[in-house]
Amino acid sequence: MISVAEATRLVAATIRPLGLEYLSLTLAAGRVLREDLRADRDFPPFNRVAMDGIALRYAALAAGQTAFRIESTQFAGQPPVAVADATAAVEIMTGAMLPAGVDTVIRYEDLTFRTDEAGHRWASVQVPAPRAGHNVHAQAADRRQNDLLVPAGTVLGPAEMAVAATIGAATVAVTRRPRVAVVSTGDELVPITDQPAAHQIRRSNGLMLQAAAETAGALTEAFHFDDDPVALRQGLPALLTGFDAVVLSGGVSMGKADFLPGVLRELGVEQLFHEVKQRPGKPFWFGQQAGGAAVFALPGNPVSSFVNFYRYARPWLQAVQQPAGAAVATATIPAVLTQPVDFKPPMTHFLLVSLEAGPDGRLLATPERAGGSGDMASLLTSSGFLELPPEPEYFPAGTVLPAWRFRG
Repeated sequence: MISVAEATRLVAATIRPLGLEYLSLTLAAGRVLREDLRADRDFPPFNRVAMDGIALRYAALAAGQTAFRIESTQFAGQPPVAVADATAAVEIMTGAMLPAGVDTVIRYEDLTFRTDEAGHRWASVQVPAPRAGHNVHAQAADRRQNDLLVPAGTVLGPAEMAVAATIGAATVAVTRRPRVAVVSTGDELVPITDQPAAHQIRRSNGLMLQAAAETAGALTEAFHFDDDPVALRQGLPALLTGFDAVVLSGGVSMGKADFLPGVLRELGVEQLFHEVKQRPGKPFWFGQQAGGAAVFALPGNPVSSFVNFYRYARPWLQAVQQPAGAAVATATIPAVLTQPVDFKPPMTHFLLVSLEAGPDGRLLATPERAGGSGDMASLLTSSGFLELPPEPEYFPAGTVLPAWRFRG
């Protein structure tokens, strides 16, 4: 039996970046970028009007002029108008390109308008002279042409998508999605559409693990095998060679129907470890098929499967989507234990908690009631789990520990 730290190291050693593919930007949301996106021109690309109002020369306003004749009107998207008269102004709208010869914008709220007998419109400024460049978003104030905007390895969220569209990145290079086979095992499991007999349960773990893998960016396919070594020997080889990872639930402990570890070894999967000094999820088995899938064989109890997936499989899935050599950010965040906890066995304890921000801004972790690793309902009230080290046995309130968040 190995430590959590050693299990983490062995899992990480199997990480290999996946290949890339080119996608239309419209299909790339949530994908991991595999190329740097740079500004194709300045941000903003011109002196941009930031308020509806009038554009004028600041020097005229500073010299005491308060009434300006409206020479023309310009909307966003129109070429800039010429300003012939140094004492005149242009009525202008937000987003328009500031014409040459004017440098300051006064918003409508600070103006009054009148029309003279000749039909000319005049705007009178009702506030003290501000400063040159007022209400003007200056060219290149945000970024300059060729500046790095979105580095490779970034997940394309709404903001990144908008920036990519702005620079005309109609097609982007992204990591292909990892292909994951999710396998439930056990004679006691029936399809979710069936009415289980008294001695049966529905196949909930598989759906749970599929959902968790897909939120980590994977493409999943579900399979089920009964506790039958012949069926396992026949069905697993195609999964081991056809997917990037195989995530199994059940059949890995010490029971007489726990055939998976032996069958996986028979099929040529290199066992990297079996059993980790942790609770829940001690029977966790992990291996690597030569030239094929990483194999996460998780215990069948739902909380054990769930916690092991988020502690080991999810970071693996996120890491293989990053470019080679990219630093993978830690998945944990520090949290403050709100209640004392005793845990005596000399192993790492994954403690289900609810997480919320405290009045001082620190993340607070409150232990949730759980009836053991079979208590699936305890996951509904939890938002993460704390990782308590093997020593000490007592953790007082106020202890800061790493938290793995799976909700919120």
